[in-house]
Amino acid sequence: MPKIPIDQYSLPSGLQVVLSEDHTAPIVAVNLWYHVGSANERAGRTGFAHLFEHMLFQGSAHVAANEHFELIERAGGTLNGSTWLDRTNYFQTVPSNQLELALWLEADRMGNLLPAMTQQKLDTQRDVVKNERRWTVDNQPYGSWWERLPALAFPPDHPFHHSLMGSMDDLDAASLDDVAEFFATYYTPDNAVLTIAGDFDPVETRAYVERYFGPIPRGAGKPPLRDMSLPPLFGDWRREVVPDDVMLPRLILAFRSPVFGSQGYWAASVCGAILGMRRGSRLQRALVRERQVASDASAFTYDLTKGSDLLVVDVTARPEISAGRLEEEVAREVDLIHTQGVTGAEVARAVALIETSLVTSLQSAGSRADRLSLYTTYFGDPQRINSEIDHYRAVSAADVSNFARERLGPDNRVSLLYVPREDGARPDAVDGKTEVAA
Repeated sequence: MPKIPIDQYSLPSGLQVVLSEDHTAPIVAVNLWYHVGSANERAGRTGFAHLFEHMLFQGSAHVAANEHFELIERAGGTLNGSTWLDRTNYFQTVPSNQLELALWLEADRMGNLLPAMTQQKLDTQRDVVKNERRWTVDNQPYGSWWERLPALAFPPDHPFHHSLMGSMDDLDAASLDDVAEFFATYYTPDNAVLTIAGDFDPVETRAYVERYFGPIPRGAGKPPLRDMSLPPLFGDWRREVVPDDVMLPRLILAFRSPVFGSQGYWAASVCGAILGMRRGSRLQRALVRERQVASDASAFTYDLTKGSDLLVVDVTARPEISAGRLEEEVAREVDLIHTQGVTGAEVARAVALIETSLVTSLQSAGSRADRLSLYTTYFGDPQRINSEIDHYRAVSAADVSNFARERLGPDNRVSLLYVPREDGARPDAVDGKTEVAA
């Protein structure tokens, strides 16, 4: 793959800027990452990071509520934002001649959000977030898994333990002063990465960045995160059975694995692809096609850069397959790779799939900008985008087998087993070890 061109520099305010010029299509992506997520929230004020994702579209000193959406869409562009455990990002892709508009809008809400913040806007967006929680978590089949899994996989005092969306009580308790303090602490240029990728003139673009972002002062500094370190293994197999309004049992099984970007990460990622990436993976072949106990199966890494990453296996049963049978069959496949390792052919297939997926995603200006922001935010080095594939190509069957032997054993597993509610009182267990959740 040709090297992606990268020009990186910083403003005196601490804002890191990454430019990646590509004139293939007359579009440009503007991507802004703030290094803040749910991990930065304090007890009693959870949900602020996600609430802020909504608040930033509610106007700033020179932009009315929801006008950011209107202006970008009227210009022929697309936009959105997202929140994760340790970052929040905002992104838009516009025709090349609308780059200045996109940069002005991002700069205005970075530098001038607080004057436009009102109690009414806070109340409205708080209700929106609460409704989003009801829709995606409380009233969605299996919807609680991505909240329950971190709670099970990380200790109660760990920054990754609590819900990304926060609790209803914490959202109710949020005041306008709390929101202003959070913004002033984390939404500052020295805690942000601005990436521009696509069809632009670099001299003109640097002038835009200086004009709109240059006057914004750096912040006073953000408080450090609590200790993120964790042992490499859970030490046992921790199970939680979740009776839910679902038709089919579903097992979500996770293992602690090396953090994203570390030396051991790529072997873990390849192991996940061997287990559950597309139809030729072990879980798809054995459980979906051959033994027909599962309707779907996948595996993936969380890609966390602090403390510990998680390798996750996600398998949904076919009708008439019991929860206990599902857990037994998944454990059987994991035990095989744990004890017997993998073959060179499996590694070659997995690396080819990962490389194809990565190269395909980088054809999009928006995806390329987001990836550059990721590497700059987490590692201070956007050039890592050009070496990622080399790391995967260097992974051997011995590397993956060693990872599986060390990390996929019964001493390093947590699992959520969803069961239809009517069967939730006493689901059948594997080895009599299943713990039933109330």
